[in-house]
Amino acid sequence: MNWNWDVVSDFMPYFWDGVVVTFQALAIGSLLAFTLGLVWAILQRSHRKWISWPVLSITEFIRNTPLLVQLFFLYYVVPELGISMSALATGIVGLGLHYSTYTAEVYRAGIDGVPAGQWEAATALSLPRRRTWTSVILPQAFRRVVPALGNYVVAMLKDSPMIAVIGAFEMLGEARAFSNATFTIEAYAVVGVAFIVIAYPASLLIRALERRLVQ
Repeated sequence: MNWNWDVVSDFMPYFWDGVVVTFQALAIGSLLAFTLGLVWAILQRSHRKWISWPVLSITEFIRNTPLLVQLFFLYYVVPELGISMSALATGIVGLGLHYSTYTAEVYRAGIDGVPAGQWEAATALSLPRRRTWTSVILPQAFRRVVPALGNYVVAMLKDSPMIAVIGAFEMLGEARAFSNATFTIEAYAVVGVAFIVIAYPASLLIRALERRLVQ
């Protein structure tokens, strides 16, 4: 294959548009996944079965359903119920909702890893339940779960091309559209390199953070 740098040059404006969409989906989707995952984890620990069981059922259903199916459902079915979102907003909600069920398990493991003595000490001090969570339990749990949460950010990055199927063109979506229009393949190579350049340093950073936190 003869590499055509002119094609790469022509693709770059579309590539940067895709980069913006990718990072929008990744940043907002991660924030949604982290926040909603914590809510799921806390609700699953409720002593009220009418709260914990439905939440557990919902998270299990979402976790065991393909992300692609969920994106199609949010984009094509949910608007029939009167809730319409743009393709990018739908992709962000889909990624965030899907990965929130995984981060919920991470949070659950972190909370369960807090020594029972911490709960007993908070009870002995008559701390309100809210303060027990915010001042005692969650700070210790977060220290344990940060590396695992970082791994899911990388996983979300690698799943972000799926949002192109509903019209939110991120990097790979832009490459596919450009390649189909120009009958070239250089755009795919550019995107492949971009994913490596982003994901590999992020993985190294997460490993370094994990080693630092366990010391």
